[in-house]
Amino acid sequence: MSGAVTWRETATDGPARAGTMTTPHGEVRTPAFMPVGTRAAVKAVDSDDLHRVGAEIVLANAYHLMLRPGADLIAELGGLHRFMSWDGPILTDSGGFQIFSLEPEIDEEGASFTSVYDGSPVRLTAEDAMSIQERLGADIAMALDVCVGLPAPRGKVEEEMRRSLRWGERSLQAHRRDDQALFGIVQGGVDLDLRVESARSTAGLGFDGFAIGGLSVGESATERNAALEAAMSALPGDRVRYVMGLGDTDGLLDAIARGADMFDCVIPTRLARHGRALSRRGDFNINKTEYRADDSPIDPDCPCLTCAGYSRAYLRHLIRTSELSSHRLLTIHNLRYLLDLVADTRRSIEDGRFAAHVSEVTQARVRPLVS
Repeated sequence: MSGAVTWRETATDGPARAGTMTTPHGEVRTPAFMPVGTRAAVKAVDSDDLHRVGAEIVLANAYHLMLRPGADLIAELGGLHRFMSWDGPILTDSGGFQIFSLEPEIDEEGASFTSVYDGSPVRLTAEDAMSIQERLGADIAMALDVCVGLPAPRGKVEEEMRRSLRWGERSLQAHRRDDQALFGIVQGGVDLDLRVESARSTAGLGFDGFAIGGLSVGESATERNAALEAAMSALPGDRVRYVMGLGDTDGLLDAIARGADMFDCVIPTRLARHGRALSRRGDFNINKTEYRADDSPIDPDCPCLTCAGYSRAYLRHLIRTSELSSHRLLTIHNLRYLLDLVADTRRSIEDGRFAAHVSEVTQARVRPLVS
């Protein structure tokens, strides 16, 4: 372990827990949601916007950054924090999700891709992923793993779970930066025995924290929750637990209820670019005709910049006329919604009323939108 990132529990309410993660670039209160800045930018917003909506940590993707503009260039320009003008903590994903989404050729040494930018061949090994992330300079690096889309044969899930463990061990051996934490990734699909085995084995390697990967890739909510419970049961309680790729309201609350601490997802930003608003009273498409003359905000209870100054009618107008400002304004709102959700959930754990909070959130989302 590097000791660069530590996590301290501050409160529990059943398995749900609140805590503080300390990094070289500041503290992160957990449960926490990380906006996704794949290419060193959260789409449609800047660093000031991220601070205003309450983001404490962001995610960037090492696979994309190694291709454009390149890890060496980012290092030459002072590292990822300076490059993207973000002074808070950063976590970089290793490229494991691209192994899932781009369907490369995988062998024991690594994965062979075709660049999404120019079609050139790309090779990525566990050691490469460490070298790239060390040059980028994030506070938290992720071990390279293999994610399997579900449903999948048990044999395939087991094969890639064991490969991920071997790659995780190689990642630890290759990692050199004392000022950068390294997290291991638990795999195993929805097979509970494989999840427990992967979690125990990953924990035994001695990572600074742990991610649970290979979910939100085609399984049901019931299967996901069972897999989370199995993994949590075998992970140490003194380090952060990060569920990768999870960002819907019900999914976040389900995972927090099972002891998860940190999350990332493109949902709030991607939906914003398609005119969909997240709301305490349910999610909705603001491009519908019924909002053409609606002078109310997206959510009257939301304190974000968008809800404080802009109506649904105006936002719909921006969307209909292809004004780029609609992307920024809806992204600000959607991020604020999710960041407020985890902040409110954290307070409910500290106050010993987590179950009541979940019930309130669920009930509010089935009420009619206030117009």
